[in-house]
Amino acid sequence: MICYTPLWKTMAKQKVTTYTLRVKHGISHATVQRLQANMPVSTHTLNKLCTILHCPIEDVAEYIPDEESS
Repeated sequence: MICYTPLWKTMAKQKVTTYTLRVKHGISHATVQRLQANMPVSTHTLNKLCTILHCPIEDVAEYIPDEESS
């Protein structure tokens, strides 16, 4: 599963809010909701978040293996 917990930590560190993402940077409300629910988003969105936050992908998302996976 892809988890966006690092995104919220990075945003808090940089004092960036979801409002800022939506209004200043044009990230849609639906995309923000998908991120909050750890649902899939496009690589375009991940790239845009890294650009906005000036950070590597590790500061936006992390992979957590499913318990079912071997």
